[in-house]
Amino acid sequence: SFAKGEKDNLKTLLTKEIYASFEQAIDHRNRENIKSELTFVGIKESSIEKFEKTKNESVATVKIISEIISVKKDKTLNIIEGNPEKIKTVTDYWKFSKSFTSKSPNWFLAEIISK
Repeated sequence: SFAKGEKDNLKTLLTKEIYASFEQAIDHRNRENIKSELTFVGIKESSIEKFEKTKNESVATVKIISEIISVKKDKTLNIIEGNPEKIKTVTDYWKFSKSFTSKSPNWFLAEIISK
């Protein structure tokens, strides 16, 4: 489960819209006493798929193919989703944005699309 301080740290990395989505998922897992375990095995491939400039910001879409082990457990630690013995390959598209008006040099995670 996430503590309040850990959720606050996410605010420095995410746009407001994706932070709200993450917060809802975290709060739901905490209410239901669901423990989510993710083991990151490695990245098989990554590439910039698209780069756009709008009037207000730049947006970069990065394709990431990674290998992970993902398991969710209930409050009694019974597995309710995933397999701790199976590595799965996941393809995600992460969109990062940077506002032209921001003084921060940081890019923020704006969207994750899994395929």
